[in-house]
Amino acid sequence: MGDTNNETNDFWQEHSLTFLEMAFRTDRQQRPAQPSGVGHNVGSCQDSITMFVVIRENVIQEVAYELDGCLHTNACANAVAEMVENHDLDAAWQITPDMVAHYLQTLPEDHYHCAELAVGAFYKALTAYRQNGGKDWKACYQRKA
Repeated sequence: MGDTNNETNDFWQEHSLTFLEMAFRTDRQQRPAQPSGVGHNVGSCQDSITMFVVIRENVIQEVAYELDGCLHTNACANAVAEMVENHDLDAAWQITPDMVAHYLQTLPEDHYHCAELAVGAFYKALTAYRQNGGKDWKACYQRKA
């Protein structure tokens, strides 16, 4: 029988403060009232994430998400948001799973797919925004004259 107390201590000691903050942060787990783009992705581990982006004047104002997954996926989703919020779309399109793993510092190698999952959902949200013609959400609902 393993020593649960030592396993718990190992977890806290093996991870960077950045990883721990991102893993346990939950304030972005919401659906914005008026997202500019939405992207859904399901990983090989069966974790799923739906990412929402709010974009105004070519700048990412907010990234939020709904998650059915592990704390590693939560850490990666928060890392994506931290890295792209308040940046323009050109910079946002440059984000990669490697950049997310580097940002988190201690993402376990066997959970790298969580970074791929989060970045994939983010790219799908950006793609949805682009397919909408890059318009703010209100533009889709305006009446034609």
